[in-house]
Amino acid sequence: MKRNISVGVVVIGDIGRSPRMQYHAYSLGKEEFDVKILGYNETSCNDKLVKNSQLIHIKPPPLLFANAPRLFHFILKVFWTAFFLFVALIQNGRFHVLLVQNPPAIPSLAVCWLYCLIFRSKLIVDWHNFGYSVLSMSVGPQHLLVKISLIYEKFFGRLSHYNLCVTNAMKEYLKNDWEIEAATLYDKPGPTMLPSISEVEKNDLFHRLSQSYGELERFDSSTAVLISSTSWTEDEDFSILLEALKEYDTSDSEDLPFLICIITGKGPLKNYYQNVIKESIWNRVLIVTPWLEAEDYPRLLASANLGVCLHTSASGLDLPMKIVDMFGCKLPVLAYDYPCLSELLRHNENGMVFENSSQLADQLKQWFRNFPDVQEQHVKFRRNIDKFLETDWHSNWTENALPLFLN
Repeated sequence: MKRNISVGVVVIGDIGRSPRMQYHAYSLGKEEFDVKILGYNETSCNDKLVKNSQLIHIKPPPLLFANAPRLFHFILKVFWTAFFLFVALIQNGRFHVLLVQNPPAIPSLAVCWLYCLIFRSKLIVDWHNFGYSVLSMSVGPQHLLVKISLIYEKFFGRLSHYNLCVTNAMKEYLKNDWEIEAATLYDKPGPTMLPSISEVEKNDLFHRLSQSYGELERFDSSTAVLISSTSWTEDEDFSILLEALKEYDTSDSEDLPFLICIITGKGPLKNYYQNVIKESIWNRVLIVTPWLEAEDYPRLLASANLGVCLHTSASGLDLPMKIVDMFGCKLPVLAYDYPCLSELLRHNENGMVFENSSQLADQLKQWFRNFPDVQEQHVKFRRNIDKFLETDWHSNWTENALPLFLN
């Protein structure tokens, strides 16, 4: 029986690149809520996740705004987004609950709070990170906009009815520093992840991808595959990976395989790193930077031998969704270390952490030595990943998030 509760899932960004919010929509739909997702229409969503939701597309700010001075651009973008978000909310009638992704905090927190005040709706904020800390990475922590963003985010965050967050570290920060009570909802693999893939399916995938990315014709059973995904932003320093790959490429060891490194994603720094890659000479390493359709991403993860995560966290309090996706495909991960990462990845248990390119290079050589022979370490990591997979996204969501929508 369908619940008579309408939920608006607000994503001020590309819905297709917001997997956690699509997972929310999937679970809300599975629990028979009436779900509408409001956000930008830039890349396609996973049909399996949003099949029970209605997509409401918000008009993104014009590209010409980017040509304005930074402060003027910021103001124009805020007013444009606030207007079109509020109009979209009003046009779709009354939502009983608004679930809003944060960041970005400006202007979504204020707009959603105002809507909930007018329509007596419930506001739930899902804290993925903090808008002010993300902004500080591009303009510096002492910038006036960062200080304004912090005050704004803290003020409107306190006006929410309920809160979710991605780590216990973030939960403690919200409670102790902002006086906001939040429930921790860890990211878990969704129903689109593939824990295994056959050799035939793997070969078919690489053959099909090679039609668009000819370099992948090099793939065969003797080739090792390393994968990373990124939004190509400042919070991921891919020079660390490139330097590690150069050390791997020039190693004297004869027991290391030819390595295909696939880096997926879109973002502002992609062209810069593509040029760096092209200017280098590679002998036993091939680097490919494709953009994948939503259904091909889990297939590629399941086909890889190892994952790499360079996420450093603007706040130091969030966890990378890409590691969760990799674990969902039973793929061990090497990750850049920062304080709360141990809530997800534990060194030498289900992956390894590194602090610089030299450590990463050593770990790559250690993992791929005598490939494709299976090492005891490989078996141990995958066994511990199996334990992580004992609880799926929807079970976790039902326990920690569902009660907030029913209160």
